[in-house]
Amino acid sequence: MHEATVAQSLMEVILHEAQERHARPVRAKMSCGELNKINDEILSFAFEAVAKDTLCEGMTLQIEHKPLQAICKTCGNVFAVDISNTQCLGCGGGDFELLPDAPLVLDEIEFERADDGQG
Repeated sequence: MHEATVAQSLMEVILHEAQERHARPVRAKMSCGELNKINDEILSFAFEAVAKDTLCEGMTLQIEHKPLQAICKTCGNVFAVDISNTQCLGCGGGDFELLPDAPLVLDEIEFERADDGQG
């Protein structure tokens, strides 16, 4: 189960950062590309399970899916690939090269400081 491994890795990074900052994590945002598919429900469930009885318990996990992009060989326009319409949005051409898919990344972590309750 790919999502369980991702959830465990996310939690380890978040806990490490929380210990470094002496703060409690309240929200994290991650992103991934179209081809690096993550099932949001399964990942959220897995994250809740691994976070139980840790500083991460109860925090919000936000997941952003970034579209696959291409570059038009005719006009150089970079555009999000739409499977139903694979033409360049700039010139309408169909000769393009797919760009590398966005990696799985932990983009940000929001913390609540013990001293003032602010993130």
